[in-house]
Amino acid sequence: MTAMRVMLAGESWVSSSTHLKGWDFFSSTVYETGVGHLQQVMDKAGVDFTHLPGHLAATDFPLTIEGLNRYDVIILSDLGANTLLLHPDTWLRGKTMPNRLRLLADWVAQGGALVMCGGYYSFAGIYGGAKYYRTPIEAVLPVSIHTFDDRVEAPEGVHAEIVLPDHPIVAGIPTPWPALLGFNELVVKDDATLIARVGDHPLLATRNHGQGRTLIWASDIGPHWCPEPFVTWEGYSRLWLQALTWLTDK
Repeated sequence: MTAMRVMLAGESWVSSSTHLKGWDFFSSTVYETGVGHLQQVMDKAGVDFTHLPGHLAATDFPLTIEGLNRYDVIILSDLGANTLLLHPDTWLRGKTMPNRLRLLADWVAQGGALVMCGGYYSFAGIYGGAKYYRTPIEAVLPVSIHTFDDRVEAPEGVHAEIVLPDHPIVAGIPTPWPALLGFNELVVKDDATLIARVGDHPLLATRNHGQGRTLIWASDIGPHWCPEPFVTWEGYSRLWLQALTWLTDK
């Protein structure tokens, strides 16, 4: 049996620090990723999982439908729209290149499965800078995206309300779910299926688009919004594996 093929684009960052020691100072840089907990779930389940970090996505994210067809599910997580829009051949050399947001939307219509997970550079994102609103991606997702900074920080912790407990994605997952520490504020579309919410805001929703399917998870896939008690909870792996099964069961 062929393993399910999943690619996650995003979930990486470089942090630069300046250390002041009296008269003297020095700088340091660290590269980090936020994909580790989900990667463990995929590896344990035998999923053929590819992580395409943000600094490589501009060049290595597929430029054709055929390239996208190498995967059963594509996940965008904490990766702003500009990274996919601005291939270096366009940004640096002024060349015409495919619009990968439109390409992804076409791929979904032809049977692909697309997921967007929350984060500082998902949906609208910090300062509105992720900028997926008014794009072909917004058109296929189960939610409408605000045009402003859509982050909702909840350091006190917020809990999901399961709207459709019998839906295949959440069926059998124990409740209550552990607390989350934040999410992106979104508006569920009329033709979408709302599975879980936080207050009045969608947390987990799905939609059929053409021959394909889309899903949003409005919080992180790992800390800080999705903290350690959530990612080590038994329901975390079950949630993601059942989501992948639903996305590809067309």
